Amino acid sequence: MTNNRYSIGLIIVAVGIILLLGKLGVFGFVWQLFWPVLILGAGLLLHALYFNRTLPSGILILAGILITISVLFLLCTLFGWGLMKYLWPGFLFAVAVGLYEYYVFDKHSPRETFFVAVGLTIVSGVLFGMTILFTVGITFIALILIAVGAYMMFNKRRSW
Repeated sequence: MTNNRYSIGLIIVAVGIILLLGKLGVFGFVWQLFWPVLILGAGLLLHALYFNRTLPSGILILAGILITISVLFLLCTLFGWGLMKYLWPGFLFAVAVGLYEYYVFDKHSPRETFFVAVGLTIVSGVLFGMTILFTVGITFIALILIAVGAYMMFNKRRSW
């Protein structure tokens, strides 16, 4: 009987703590911060179902897209949605990841799938590079010029 009272008391205290944390907004904060983990979990579940031979290989395209997009969303929830102005080419890259997984794990996938995945990766990389260049490129150029000028000023060998 003492064990039973202890267990019931522990459950009541746990429920009280959960209610208090909910009232203080802790669960809202956690949900606001980590909702992309649900998308990540869906992608991992689809991978697990494929590797357990429950779902066909085409599901890997969706699984790869979900996992990649969940990483993008997680970065944006942690560091601010302003980061999306740099990460938007990641959506094209997500499709490339899904197609590449389909190509790798399905023996009967068309060979063109690989070329489409590589093409999307290249386009995504070029767009990402252009985004970085147009948004913070001047800062990088200025830093490189400062570093080269400082090196020329403080180099032991004088060439002029």
